Amino acid sequence: MGVGRRCVLVALALGAIAGCGDDATQRPVAVGAARRGGTSESPSPSPPADRVGEARSRFEAELARAYPAEAPPARVTRRFELRAAPTTIELIDGRSMAVWAYNGQVPGPVLRARLGEEIQVTLRNDLPQPTTVHWHGVRVPNAMDGVPGVTQEPIAPGATFTYRFVPKDPGTYWFHPHVRGAEQVERGLYGVLVIDDAESLPYSRDEVWVLDDWRLGPDGQIDPRFVTRHDLAHDGRWGQVVTVNGDAQHRMVVRPGARLRLRLVNTSNGRVYRPDFEPLEARVIAVDGLLAARAFPYEGLELAPGNRVDLDIVVPSDGAGRAFQVTDRFTRRPHPLVTLVVEGEPVSTPAFDPPTRASFPEWGGADDLPVDVIYTLNARRGGPHGIQWTINGRPWGQHEATELQAGRWTRVRFRNDSARLHPMHIHGQFFRVLTRDGRAVDEPFFRDTVLVRGRETVDVGMVPVDWGRWMMHCHVLEHAEAGMMTEVDVGDFGPMDP
Repeated sequence: MGVGRRCVLVALALGAIAGCGDDATQRPVAVGAARRGGTSESPSPSPPADRVGEARSRFEAELARAYPAEAPPARVTRRFELRAAPTTIELIDGRSMAVWAYNGQVPGPVLRARLGEEIQVTLRNDLPQPTTVHWHGVRVPNAMDGVPGVTQEPIAPGATFTYRFVPKDPGTYWFHPHVRGAEQVERGLYGVLVIDDAESLPYSRDEVWVLDDWRLGPDGQIDPRFVTRHDLAHDGRWGQVVTVNGDAQHRMVVRPGARLRLRLVNTSNGRVYRPDFEPLEARVIAVDGLLAARAFPYEGLELAPGNRVDLDIVVPSDGAGRAFQVTDRFTRRPHPLVTLVVEGEPVSTPAFDPPTRASFPEWGGADDLPVDVIYTLNARRGGPHGIQWTINGRPWGQHEATELQAGRWTRVRFRNDSARLHPMHIHGQFFRVLTRDGRAVDEPFFRDTVLVRGRETVDVGMVPVDWGRWMMHCHVLEHAEAGMMTEVDVGDFGPMDP
C-alpha cells in the first residue's frame, strides 16, 4: 500500500489529521500561570490584571476549604499483599479463561481502609513482563504513583515493591498497571480501593460494581492482538462482551426498602458507559471518589474509562417479587449490566441525609478568566503502531512537561481536534469542569478524568496542591500507548503574572 493511500485511510478513520505531508510539531510556549508544555492561542479579551489576581486569590481560598492539602495523621497501618500472575479462572459465563490477575481473581480484590489509616501494599510480580501499580484518583506522595520512568522503576518479573501512603480523601478509587496498560489491564489486572470516612453512614448495603468489556477471539479467550491500527483509528479497544464484577449476567438480590450505596468503576480500555436505572430513583453522591456538593438525580451521567460514580438508591418497600434491569445505553445497542432482584421481607429504610461535601468552590466568573494552558489533542502518522496520538503535536517521549505553580488557580483547556473520544486524566490532582465548547456548565463535583468528545473543547479549573511530576494522558489505553501522554510538574517556580 502506498504512502499516500495509507495517509488517506488514517485520515478518514481518525477524522483527525490535517494533512498528509511531513509531521509538524507545535512548539509549546508559556501562557499565563503555566510554563512550557501548553500551546497558546488568542483568547477572548481578559479582565484587567488586578481583577484576574483578585479572582485567582478568591478561587484558591475556596479550594482550600474544599479538600485538604495534607493527609491526616495515620493512626494505624493497614497492610495488603498483591500477587500479579497469569492464571486460569471461570469468568463471564462460567467459561475457563486464561487471564492475568491480582491474587488469582478478576476483578482483583477490593482493598478497604478508613480515612486516617496508612496503607501498605506489597506487590509481587510473577508476570512475564515488568509492571507497576497506579492508584487512580488517590492523592498519594508522588513517589508512590506507580508510573515507570517518572515516579519509579518498573517492577521486574520476580521482584517486589511496597507502596506506602496515607490517603487524603475518602472515596471510591481503583488500581491498575501503568506498564503496557493496554495489554495488562485488558488481561484482567485491576482492582478497587475504597477509603471509608472515619464514620460511615448506615446504608443497608455498600457494593462495588466493576464495569469492563472483553474482546474475545474465536476460541473464547482474550484476543491477544493489542494496540491494533483499528483500535488506534477508533476509540480504543471495545469488546463484544460486557461484564459487571466479571459476570456477563450479574444478578444482585436485595431486600424491599433497602438503601444501597453503589460504587460504579469503569475499568474498560476504551468503552464508555451510560447506565440506565429507571424506574429506580438513583441519586449521585460522589464522582471520581470525592463527594459532590449536593446529591442530584442520576440522569445519564457518562462513565468514561477511569471514571467512578457513587449512587444512593432506595429499593421500593413494595417491590418484593420484582426485578429491575440496569442497562448500558451509551451505544445504539443496549447492554444489560445488572439485574436487581427484590426478595424477602421488607427492611426499615435507613433515614439520613445523603452525604455531601462540606465546602465546594463556586468559582463564580471563572469562565471570564484567561486560559493558562492549552492541550491540543490530535493524531498523526508514525510510531511503532503506524498511528501516533499526540498532545500539542508531540507524542510521549517528545513531550515537554507543563510547569504549574503549586497553590495557584489555573484554567486548563483541552481542545480535541480529532473526531475520537478522549477521557483526559490528570494524576495527583482534581479539577472542576468550567465550560464545554465555550458554554458554562454547572457540575457540583470534582473530577480526575473528563471525557472530551470529538471536535469538542473542554475547560477545567484546578488548584494543584500536590507537588511532584505527574502524568497526564488519555485514558483510552490504546491512545495512551500510542503517545497521548505528557507530564505536569507541580512546584514553586517563582513569581508569575496574575
